[in-house]
Amino acid sequence: MAVGELLNIEPLELKFPFELKKEISCSLQLSNKTDNYVAFKVKTTNPKKYCVRPNTGIVLPRSPCNIIVTMQAQKEAPLDMQCKDKFLLQSVIAPNGATVKDITAEMFSKEAGHVVEECKLRVVYVSRPQPASPVPEGSEEGGSPRGSASDNGHFSNIESAAALRAFGEFQEKPTEAKALIAKLTEEKNAAIHQNKKLREELELLRRKAHKSQGDVPFMLVILVGLIGIILGYIMKKA
Repeated sequence: MAVGELLNIEPLELKFPFELKKEISCSLQLSNKTDNYVAFKVKTTNPKKYCVRPNTGIVLPRSPCNIIVTMQAQKEAPLDMQCKDKFLLQSVIAPNGATVKDITAEMFSKEAGHVVEECKLRVVYVSRPQPASPVPEGSEEGGSPRGSASDNGHFSNIESAAALRAFGEFQEKPTEAKALIAKLTEEKNAAIHQNKKLREELELLRRKAHKSQGDVPFMLVILVGLIGIILGYIMKKA
């Protein structure tokens, strides 16, 4: 808090939770310490970037006043999140009963002999707070969460432990593992041999069937010939 003869000003740093492409606001509180009317004026080194409401005004005796400073949406983040922008708040005693319409630039002119209090304020960018991780369902304070598959497909703690335990048991019994692999290999070779044998038998049957189909017309020709010879012989006898 800045303590002057006229106003208390809080805070001395305008903190903006920086976020790209979004307007961000922060507040500045003024408090009149005197029994006089106090006029104030707010200036900034970067007027196109900020909007100050109100940028001029009157603080009534022993009364507070709130100022809203809004930073326009930014397209790029500054290097190292550092900002060189500054604000200057000027305050001066105003006539009793003065209003905003009575404020003039000459009131804040030191050359004109007016006593003007000035307070410099700096701009600070802060990171937005990250949301707290939700407590897993079924867990208790001080205890481990209940095992379950996570949303991204990873195994839970219980499933991972079971997998590691099974792998360890497999490594501890190499003889049984080798015997199982040998048995599976033997069954695979037997299946391949049986499949080959069935293919050979199928090919043999196919050949026999083809040969049988070729013999039928030949036998039919012989039969017709024999019938013709017999008929010719009978005709001669007649």
